[in-house]
Amino acid sequence: MNFEYFISKRLISAKDYKSSISAPIIKIAVTAIAVGVIMMLIAVATGVGLEQKIRDKIAAFNGHIIINNLNNNNSQETQKPISTDQDFYPEFTTVEGIDHIQGVATKYGIIRTETDFEGIIVKGVSTDYRWDYLQEYLIEGKLPTYEKQGYSTQILISEYLSKRLQFTIGDKVIVYFMNEENRDRPRLVAFEVSGIFNSGFQEFDETFLIADLNQLRRLNKWDDNEVGNFEVFVDDFRQIDQKGGEVYANIDSFLDAKTIRQAFPSIFEWVSLFDFNIALIIGIMIIVSGINMITALLVLILERTQMIGMLKAVGSTDWSIRKIFLYNAAYLIIKGLIYGNIIGLGILMLQKYFKIIPLNPETYYVTEAPVYLSWDYILLINLGTLALCMAMLLIPSYIITKITPAKSIRFE
Repeated sequence: MNFEYFISKRLISAKDYKSSISAPIIKIAVTAIAVGVIMMLIAVATGVGLEQKIRDKIAAFNGHIIINNLNNNNSQETQKPISTDQDFYPEFTTVEGIDHIQGVATKYGIIRTETDFEGIIVKGVSTDYRWDYLQEYLIEGKLPTYEKQGYSTQILISEYLSKRLQFTIGDKVIVYFMNEENRDRPRLVAFEVSGIFNSGFQEFDETFLIADLNQLRRLNKWDDNEVGNFEVFVDDFRQIDQKGGEVYANIDSFLDAKTIRQAFPSIFEWVSLFDFNIALIIGIMIIVSGINMITALLVLILERTQMIGMLKAVGSTDWSIRKIFLYNAAYLIIKGLIYGNIIGLGILMLQKYFKIIPLNPETYYVTEAPVYLSWDYILLINLGTLALCMAMLLIPSYIITKITPAKSIRFE
């Protein structure tokens, strides 16, 4: 055991330590560290969690990259089909990092009941559709089953539409579609509710209805090898801009490719503010914690002025004495980190599994505050806080070099 650590340990375990003048200040400093860690953990976990949740919900209805026909004029309804006889379908082998690709189509429709009606977008999906994202949002019933041949009437409807139009599992839903040949006589299809979902993303829940792609092919008089657009999923969302450019470069000139960042710029600009807010909270918390620790260290030094003088008198160097107090400060910081982690992670676990904090989906696109937990950022917050606070304490500990043995021994 080295000399500095031994002296520091004796100071911490001394009986008069808890009843000293510095005791209240030390408690405040430890509390500041704990509160800072709690705030940083909650800010990162909820900020990143909300960002990922919103991103996943947009991807659930659009994929990460959308390949469509240049003649669709940015309409939500597919106007001109695309053949599935493409080099990139059903496997996008020319671009690395592509996880999945699926063909879909969309068409405007109107649901009409005896008492009400609602305009919707029917999204047609086929056997290659990835149900992983929507499975999470399924609250009642089951996911529909579609085949390559035939016309399934099973649909997936949102909880918003089911409550607004009074539909339950097994009910018949009559959807009217515009008839291009005779606009005075719309075409209608009788669907059956297979499942009800609630993504919490109001913009999609009040609009989309999931149905069999073959039904839209029949209504649009498309061939079996035609779709409205392709949805591409990437392995790593952080590379979506790069992969979007690579996808665009590897498709035919009559096709266009854009990422969901480009398709929904306002949402992602809002989401990008989370990173700034997280960084701001972390910066403020570290500064506040550091200032409190500086105050506590200065009080500890002043309280032990006689001890410092005696140590210098027997030959201890300034740096050796500074290390004693830095060890002491490190103990207090670690103590605050432990309390902060226990309380902070406890709050996050409660939110993750019991969802105690609800959110307004019209504002935040989610029904409760999502929580993202990862050892990476937890360790980074703890190690970063410890390192930065210790670095901030190096300057105030320099006051020890100004203490002379002759005056300090007489200090009271």
